[in-house]
Amino acid sequence: MNSYLSRYDTMADRAAAQVIAQYSTSFSLATKVLAPGVRRDIRNFYAVVRIADEIVDGAAQQAYADPETLLNAYEEQVLQAPNQRFHTDPVLHAWANTYRRCRLNAEHLEAFFASMRADLNPHAFSPAELETYIYGSAEVIGLMCLDIFFPERQTPHPEKLQRGARALGAAFQRINFLRDFGEDQGSLGRAYFGRMLDDDTKHAITTTIHTELDQALEAIPLLPRGVRGGVAAAEALFRELTEIAERTPAAQLTQQRISVPQRRKIALTAKAIARVGL
Repeated sequence: MNSYLSRYDTMADRAAAQVIAQYSTSFSLATKVLAPGVRRDIRNFYAVVRIADEIVDGAAQQAYADPETLLNAYEEQVLQAPNQRFHTDPVLHAWANTYRRCRLNAEHLEAFFASMRADLNPHAFSPAELETYIYGSAEVIGLMCLDIFFPERQTPHPEKLQRGARALGAAFQRINFLRDFGEDQGSLGRAYFGRMLDDDTKHAITTTIHTELDQALEAIPLLPRGVRGGVAAAEALFRELTEIAERTPAAQLTQQRISVPQRRKIALTAKAIARVGL
């Protein structure tokens, strides 16, 4: 009888993996070098986060649904999902298994959904609002990844690891803000860095990103061996994006989305793995 449920678990994990493959080629590539169990749980976790993003980023509105109503309902579903063993929604099923295995923190999830809710009211963010938003949308993602990496909570130097995880999440968020500046401002009405982006502002942002990536690098050697390569690869890919942003005039960044060529992604991933080991 258990084989039926095990087969369903496997199907749900594969369904969640398809979400990350569809929405993030860089992150998907980085997860491929994680240890199998960690890779599964990171993908299951990412799928839920991505669906929440899609609710507030336009998919719900284009379907003539109310994003706030859907987001509130989805938050409740995500928070309650771990309380039952079977779900007809494969992504929620996979997520619930990961939540229980890794003993994730509901407060981190609530902070994440609070940041998603802030996106429903397009406006220019104040510096304080931006830092609160980045904590909920990105830093807690790093902290939950850390819980997946160390499900037994036996972590060396936990404070240094937490600082590194938060810094890496924040760096990812800031570079994505730069990449998506035109869409955020034009289509969604969001102004995380103000209504205009000039070269001085861009330089200040990329300087902050480099500082955060450097802080994250210090923590990578403290991660489990089966995790270091994937995290190092993600850091290398987003550092490359940051360097591309530095070379791209601010006016151009507002018009087109920068990316790392696929061949370059593969080379950077291989180099990162060689540097830290799997």
